[in-house]
Amino acid sequence: MESKFSRTLEEWKNLASKELKGKNSDSLIWTTPEGIDIQPLYTENDLKGLDHLHSLPGFSPFLRGPKATMYAGRPWTIRQYAGFSTAKESNEFYKKNLAAGQMGLSVAFDLATHRGYDSDHPRVSGDVGMSGVAIDSVEDMKLLFDEIPLDKMSVSMTMNGAVLPVLANYIVAAEEQGVKAKQLKGTIQNDILKEFMVRNTYIYPPKESMKIVSDIIEYTAKHMPSFNSISISGYHMQEAGANQVQELAFTIADGIEYVRAAINKGLQVDDFAPRLSFFFAIGMNFFMEIAKLRAARWLWANLMKKHFKPNNIKSMMLRTHCQTSGVSLTEQDPYNNVVRTTIEAMAAVMGGTQSLHTNAFDEAVALPTDFSARIARNTQLILNEETGITKTVDPLAGSYYLEALTGRLISSAEKLIDEIEKLGGMTKAVEKGIPKSMIEESAARRQAGIDSGDITVVGVNKYKANEDSKFDVLKVDNNEVRELQIKSLIKLKNNRDDQKVTESLNKLSEGAKNHSSNLLELSVEAARNRATVGEISSALEKVFSRHEASYSGVTGVYGNELNKNDNYIFVKKTIDDFVNKNNRKPRILIVKLGQDGHDRGAHVVASAYEDLGFDVKVGPLFQTPEESAQMVKLYMPDVVGASSLAGGHLTLIPEMIQYIKNILNKNILIIAGGVIPQEDYEKLEEAGVDAIFGPGTNITDAARRIIGLIEQRPDKSDIK
Repeated sequence: MESKFSRTLEEWKNLASKELKGKNSDSLIWTTPEGIDIQPLYTENDLKGLDHLHSLPGFSPFLRGPKATMYAGRPWTIRQYAGFSTAKESNEFYKKNLAAGQMGLSVAFDLATHRGYDSDHPRVSGDVGMSGVAIDSVEDMKLLFDEIPLDKMSVSMTMNGAVLPVLANYIVAAEEQGVKAKQLKGTIQNDILKEFMVRNTYIYPPKESMKIVSDIIEYTAKHMPSFNSISISGYHMQEAGANQVQELAFTIADGIEYVRAAINKGLQVDDFAPRLSFFFAIGMNFFMEIAKLRAARWLWANLMKKHFKPNNIKSMMLRTHCQTSGVSLTEQDPYNNVVRTTIEAMAAVMGGTQSLHTNAFDEAVALPTDFSARIARNTQLILNEETGITKTVDPLAGSYYLEALTGRLISSAEKLIDEIEKLGGMTKAVEKGIPKSMIEESAARRQAGIDSGDITVVGVNKYKANEDSKFDVLKVDNNEVRELQIKSLIKLKNNRDDQKVTESLNKLSEGAKNHSSNLLELSVEAARNRATVGEISSALEKVFSRHEASYSGVTGVYGNELNKNDNYIFVKKTIDDFVNKNNRKPRILIVKLGQDGHDRGAHVVASAYEDLGFDVKVGPLFQTPEESAQMVKLYMPDVVGASSLAGGHLTLIPEMIQYIKNILNKNILIIAGGVIPQEDYEKLEEAGVDAIFGPGTNITDAARRIIGLIEQRPDKSDIK
């Protein structure tokens, strides 16, 4: 017998068909990048068979929140991820923000520090102080937290590669402030697996890096009971192009792998699991992001129970920090970014995050200014104080759409996690390059959608502004910062006991060889003796070696998505004509200069250009300008594309151009792409850059311009 509800639903379908002029309502179904079909209407029928509907906040599996009262009892922690230039400047910035309502510190380190180099190392000449604060020693760390009481302040540190010296310096800086390790509160990211997938600020190979992770978990479990030993991060996966199912599944799978590593170290699961935390990106798919956080809590609780059978319920409790998306920020019409960040912040809060960082509107091109950081911080204060969002727990619970979406995310992520388990776990999957390849395919597909206009980005490919918006950009004088850091290093080394330093570094190398000692404990001893970040890292590198990744890339994804696009077809034909005329493909060499490991942009461009018909060569990560010039000599490209994301473009790209001129007497085109402020364009052009493509550039349009420049080059015929 047909129910009254079924008849009503059928009537809705008939009404929808009339409104769509005879088309079936199924024509309104939207398939997300995750492969999830989003219906135009959800009803109680869509909730049948879902296991999670009767969850309560504070009770396992914590789908509705890890705490019973959530924000009704205590709001989320307002954090701002910040750090730039010197420790002194960053310290002043921190104190100003704390006085303005920020509740915790999230420290951004420069790339030299991330990669375990001191500021005087020749490989980091363009990186010191540019995308975070330069930390070479305990003295820098003490200055960073001057007049900030570390027994009261929760400090989060985004550090993975050089995690041992950085955490050791933090512990010693606290000691010398009179704060014991057991009093410290906060989080160290310590999530190395995602570095091999996306962010690439690793130092040592995967196996040796996992030894470091487990040693830190062991040390903090014994000595730092209020400190989170790891922040298992999906954020950088989504920023690199992962869809939300991939971000969710890979992050949870990483977490399971870290738990296994700690148990293999001899720890009991309840000794450390309550202090594990997570870190997710929040993008522009509002309901998907809310559902993702709810699904993450469900998955973690159930998988921990299934695999490890903890006795402490807190071992199954997923607590997370969130950050609004950096990739969603646009250089074009940048004040739209304030709106984007607000929407993303609301999704994080509706999803039940424990702390939140909101990006500033100008971060598509530079580090945030005081002005833009204040807007970003106030976004959270307004949500907290003015909206009423904090008055009830999980306010969207029971929504037909949200609950159905949560169920779909749980089932989709479970399938992907099962596939990883069949491979032997996340370390094995990472070694095979499977997650990285999947993420790169997803990134290429999304870029094709934006370039074709199928995915709307307001101000970029639709509703474009008539004129550019002008705003101040924070500038860091790299040379000045580096000189100051080098002076501090000289002073440090002149005033320490070199014999003690040497002995502690030898102990560290020996501990790495025989696995007999905890490496964080040995690093703390070395830091007390004033061994530097670079020296501690080098002592480990002697034993572990420095990991080098190879680029494999993906092909066909961008081209398959755009093969019916008129602009794509025109550019591809133009390149085919070049091939017919010259009996070869146009050659492009894409290089990444300095210690910036973010390779999403470079790899998406490489993939797209290969589909268009270019002969593409991608240089290894972390090249010096001289090494890139040597690759130019070897490969003899028509054009060199330098990718810049970390602010070192004014130093590194001109140096590379000069090296190329010294080596070759050829007219090779130079292009620059990535996060480059408009006000720097003129200086780069004066240095010899022929074209600059900023964030949001349509790749097909860029390729069209590049092939035109190659054709116009006067001595193009001399390349064989």
